[in-house]
Amino acid sequence: MSKLVTIYGGSGFVGRHIARRMAGEGWRVRVAVRRPNEAMFVRPYGSVGQVEPVFCNIRDDASVAAVMEGADAVVNCVGLLDNSGKNTFDAVQAEAPGRIARIAADKGIARMVHVSAIGADPDSDSDYARSKAAGEAGVLEHMPGAMILRPSVIFGADDQFFNRFASMARFGPFLPLVGGSTKFQPVFVDDVAKAAVLGVNGVAEGLFELGGPEVKALRAWVEDILTEIHRTKVILNLPFGIGRLVAFGADITCKIMFGLFDNKILTRDQVKLLRHDNVVHEGAQGFATLGIKPVAPEAVIGDYLWRFRPSGQYDAIKDSAKNLQV
Repeated sequence: MSKLVTIYGGSGFVGRHIARRMAGEGWRVRVAVRRPNEAMFVRPYGSVGQVEPVFCNIRDDASVAAVMEGADAVVNCVGLLDNSGKNTFDAVQAEAPGRIARIAADKGIARMVHVSAIGADPDSDSDYARSKAAGEAGVLEHMPGAMILRPSVIFGADDQFFNRFASMARFGPFLPLVGGSTKFQPVFVDDVAKAAVLGVNGVAEGLFELGGPEVKALRAWVEDILTEIHRTKVILNLPFGIGRLVAFGADITCKIMFGLFDNKILTRDQVKLLRHDNVVHEGAQGFATLGIKPVAPEAVIGDYLWRFRPSGQYDAIKDSAKNLQV
């Protein structure tokens, strides 16, 4: 019988790519999610019955253990960009990874892959970065042979990096930016999935920092986005002090509205993160160690950012029409 992998958060941005690749390699894939009825799109990744979404609450031992029954390997892709109700940084990113690792070790499961993030630091002033570091420590306490992946910001069709700034650029003549000089090394989501598959298959273990082939300041990445979506904006570099005030207002508004909407503008924790470069550290193991050649953003982002152009898919046609002679 084919081997079975349980992927926590397997319908998410990164998890779905790992699930597709594991199915392609013949594994049975159990996709553990909060809302299985919203994850049915993963089933066609394999043959009938090969990929199945199942309910799991990663804050509960019994729930985590139930979906791990019979698994040969586990992958944890669950992560947050902001606290939301009971799904806080501490609950999801600090405690849950250790819970998954502890239960996996108790069941005798030999392989685990945990998706963390560059910037994970127990001494950081950012709750996000501290919780990521705590999650890594919890995994290694129980599964010292686990693979831990620390990607930089991840890009792909459903990303919250290039899409976010492209969406912001649709409105007004100005594009405000906090942390414009902070460096980023965006990594393609499917490259992260390739690395995770190597861990599940037992080819690699240990800590790997994953970044794409290009490092640029945030402002330079935004300029690339504007070029791609055919828009001209005045980029306003806001001081961190102004950024904190904007983030404070957005956070407070969210609380006043009793969490009826998520703060997708800017959070105070994100401002703290923007003070630090998000790039692979010198000497860290990465794609080169794994034998993976990372994809550059310019090779991919045009395939999905076109919808933010002034005329969407017809923008290129309009440009061509300008060159026609009457």
